[in-house]
Amino acid sequence: MIVTPPRIAFLDVDGTILDHGTTIAPSTVAAIRTARERGALVYLSTGRSAGDIHPAVREIGFDGAITNGGAYAIAGGEEIVADPMPADAVDRLERFFRSHDIHYFLQTEEAVYASAEVQAAVAAMLSSLRSRPAGDGPQTAPQVAPRFRDLATIDRARVAKAVFLSDSTDAVSRAQSELGDRFHVVPGSIPLPGGTNGEIGMQGVTKGSAITAVLDHLGIDAADAIGIGDSWNDVEMFQVCGTGIAMGNAAQELKDLADEVTTAVLDDGIHNAFARHGFI
Repeated sequence: MIVTPPRIAFLDVDGTILDHGTTIAPSTVAAIRTARERGALVYLSTGRSAGDIHPAVREIGFDGAITNGGAYAIAGGEEIVADPMPADAVDRLERFFRSHDIHYFLQTEEAVYASAEVQAAVAAMLSSLRSRPAGDGPQTAPQVAPRFRDLATIDRARVAKAVFLSDSTDAVSRAQSELGDRFHVVPGSIPLPGGTNGEIGMQGVTKGSAITAVLDHLGIDAADAIGIGDSWNDVEMFQVCGTGIAMGNAAQELKDLADEVTTAVLDDGIHNAFARHGFI
């Protein structure tokens, strides 16, 4: 008897499942649930911490999740990747941010932590984005602020990732130059007028590294995996999965790195990709 190998899909959240932080296309929910009913596995693959995933996303139902950009992974309820930053790495990041007057917040697997000053700055930036006319700017912006906790209460031994926001246009390139020897620095997904934002994890800790661990754990060949996303932290996912699929709302430079491009987040992007690849 011929046994069909299992198929698996890894899905980014912001700009892929969610538009502007709150809206999910009905076709996305239906596609994910139908794919699972038909025996496929569907995993989240997000830069967010597990504690910061929108409840509406969780309610869809998934077989596992990669979080914090690859620092953590859960497969069928079992934690198979747990890779927080070393204490000296966290200290180096915070010294870098303070020395350049860059706003930042830190993520553990449970929550997101920021000072009151940074919480106010992030809220103001997102408020400015929400005031833009519909259709003005990319759909990748997570326009609901993380559910912050006070930075003073964080256990720095559990930090997995940092996110920064700056009025400077060269903040990402500066971080890559000064931190790239030890850290993985990529542009973030919040389009700041006149500014930049980025995400920082440890070198070698990416969505791709976590996907490799999940596939090994499940005994699934990478050729039977698809990865769908719209942000720069999805590049390694595209490289690892048999088929990397960029959302129609992704930047053109990112689309050029994917194997193919589906439609935009609210234009049935996930549904169309799943249909094309036989998941539904």
